[in-house]
Amino acid sequence: MKEHYFFPPAAAYPLNRCLFMLKSDPQFLARYTADREAAMTELRLDETTRAALRAFERDRLIALGAHPYLIFMAGLRLKMESQPSSFEYF
Repeated sequence: MKEHYFFPPAAAYPLNRCLFMLKSDPQFLARYTADREAAMTELRLDETTRAALRAFERDRLIALGAHPYLIFMAGLRLKMESQPSSFEYF
């Protein structure tokens, strides 16, 4: 039986931390949007993780241990930042 929820491996902590910060930290989101390479360097992400974040491919990020919720929310925040007119605020 396949588990509904999996616990990310410890090695994926830097990736999940980055996704969490994109979702939750407006200052980090602004830094990432302005210069994502510098933001990824700030978090000391390895090249495999950096490449996956550049492509922002869900399945690739999950294979590296990213939590699906964080991928979704970080992606949404990045879209809201880059395309603010395509979202409504309540």
